[in-house]
Amino acid sequence: QVQLVESGGGLVQAGGSLTLSCAASGDIFSMNATGWYRQAPGKQREFVARIISGGYTNYADSVKGRFTISRDNPKNTVYLQMNSLKPEDTAVYYCNLHQNADYWGQGTQVTVSS
Repeated sequence: QVQLVESGGGLVQAGGSLTLSCAASGDIFSMNATGWYRQAPGKQREFVARIISGGYTNYADSVKGRFTISRDNPKNTVYLQMNSLKPEDTAVYYCNLHQNADYWGQGTQVTVSS
């Protein structure tokens, strides 16, 4: 079993920054992919960024150049550094770990005021 705990969400003004953390515990494989998704009110959950064990990353077009995903393998923690935040980035952000199955965290709210 795997547990994911997100933290770091909050309220920030447009143009500001936040860093989200996702700490994984349990039966973590050496090879996996960890990503961030978000869901705004009334919208479907959408992909934001992903990092795989080898360090390869990919991003949604809407966040490229503003968000950076990274991981600390010894700590089993993945980070999402979010810069130049926009009101349209407002959403609940979910951490996802994909190995033998998909695991999700409980989500953390990010609100960007204009």
